[in-house]
Parts: sequence; C-alpha cells; structure tokens
Amino acid sequence: MRWKALAILCAVFLFCGCKKADGPLEQAIGLRNRILESNGCSFSATVTADYGEKIYVFSMDCTADKDGTVSFCVTKPETIAGITGRISAEGGALTFDDKVLAFQTLADGEISPVAAPWVFLKTLRSGYMRGCTQGSDSYQIEIDDTYEEDALRLKILVENNLPVSGEVFWKGRRVLSIAVEHFTYM
Repeated sequence: MRWKALAILCAVFLFCGCKKADGPLEQAIGLRNRILESNGCSFSATVTADYGEKIYVFSMDCTADKDGTVSFCVTKPETIAGITGRISAEGGALTFDDKVLAFQTLADGEISPVAAPWVFLKTLRSGYMRGCTQGSDSYQIEIDDTYEEDALRLKILVENNLPVSGEVFWKGRRVLSIAVEHFTYM
C-alpha cells in the first residue's frame, strides 16, 4: 500500500511539477502577439540594400503605430540625414526641404530600401511562419509573406524576445538586411 501511494505521489510530481519550456515556435507566436497587442513600437534600423552592382547602407529611427504604419527619420549617412517618411500598406511618402514625395515600395523592379523597416514589421505581424530554429541564446524565424506578385522570405533573428536583425530574400536572393536596435513596445 505504501509503495502504491508513493508511486501515485511521484506521478503527480512528475506530471504537475514539470513544465516544458517554450520552443522557438511558441516564442515566435508570443513575439507576434506582443507586437499585435501593443500600441506600436519604436526601433533604430540600419539597412543594407544589395542590388548586385551597388550596395547602399543607411540608418534610420522608426516608429510604428498599432496598425503597422511606420514613420522614420534617416540618421545616416549625413548627406540624406533628416529626411523623414511614412510607409503603410497603401504606399509611402518622403519629406525633405518641406516637400513631400510619394513613392512606391517597389522601385525599378526592386524593393525600395527605405521600405525595409515596414516590410520587416509587416512580416512579423502577419507573415506565414515556415519554421523556427533554436540557438543557444536566440532563435530564428523563417517567415513567408507576399509582396506584389512575388513572395518574400524573411529570416529574423530574435534575442531576449526582441527582434535584432533580419534578411529579406526576394526571387531567391537576399536583397535587404536590417539590423535592429532599441526595439521598444509602446
């Protein structure tokens, strides 16, 4: 009788006392939920656009509202610092010297590099999560999203439950990468 009671007690401890740690997919879903439930977010982004013949690098401070519209201010390089803009699903607009210039997020057959923060956030908010891989202190999410008629694939690295970088693949090649710092929920 004592052994039977001890066996039942051990079984209760084993089933109730152990909780499996969240895997990378559960963590990715949690990240998406935090983004969707917040009033928005802010972050600094360094974007690298690789179009084969030329590589462009610039930095910007970004703020996104609850609906995913991203406002930004270019901080580097100095030659274009101060240019501001806003990007949403409907398109984008740049402001410099008090003039507003509308632009498409697709330009000359390529994704506009200034659209990278919006594409990054839009994909985190609504893309199809293809898979996740666990690292020692991080995880990577592979997400598919559509852009015009061509599918985008993003690989997003997450550390401490915050996105820190991403790569945008379009038509099978990496065209944009984004390094994210100071990601904060509002």
